[in-house]
Amino acid sequence: MTGRRVVTDDVGVLQRAFAKEFTVRAAETIARRGRFVVALPGGSVATTFLPVLAGLTVDWAHIDLFWIDERAVPPDHPNSNYGIASRLLLAPAHVPAARVHRMQGELPELDQAARRASDELKSVAGDPPGLDLALVGVGADGHVASIFGDVSADGRRPNAGPVIAVHDAPKPPPRRLTMTLPVLAGAGIVVVAAFGASKAETMRDAIGQRDRTPVARLLRDAASSLVLLDREAGLS
Repeated sequence: MTGRRVVTDDVGVLQRAFAKEFTVRAAETIARRGRFVVALPGGSVATTFLPVLAGLTVDWAHIDLFWIDERAVPPDHPNSNYGIASRLLLAPAHVPAARVHRMQGELPELDQAARRASDELKSVAGDPPGLDLALVGVGADGHVASIFGDVSADGRRPNAGPVIAVHDAPKPPPRRLTMTLPVLAGAGIVVVAAFGASKAETMRDAIGQRDRTPVARLLRDAASSLVLLDREAGLS
């Protein structure tokens, strides 16, 4: 793993670090092959960074947006990760609809939704999919996306696609869709963001590779990473 870390009391510093990374990589990748493929999160990381993305001068007509995970809810539901992005990024930045690839969490058959999301991801990013950038939040328990520490979402499930259904997540809501760990770790760069003292021990252990939480495995396996921490989450 090649990794960098930013720890600061100033969230604006974290936002600017992410904005620079995104802008530079988007321009270079679009110039090289005509598209930039991104996976976005929900939660506090989305509310912190998506408005920053909305203000960037980038070529949204050549940036494909996916989500690292989604809850099994309609897109207009308050818990929808897509819904957060729609309000904070897609509408303000006028992202073309053809570049928006949401997971259909509202489908009654969650495995069918996972297959559709897998097929769409592969059609854009290849098989296996090659993300250019994945922005990932972290739970206090070390979970990332909807990967909660067991092996059900780490890509070793027989015949698993790059997106799988989760029927019994320990954090509500229990029904979710998620990209697998190998897909996230295979991104050109993985940006991991964590805020608050509740994340400090988890991030310390993950950065030091002293545990087997999903975030530790992600940072271990990522070819390149940028870790963005506020001062509380970065306490050693």
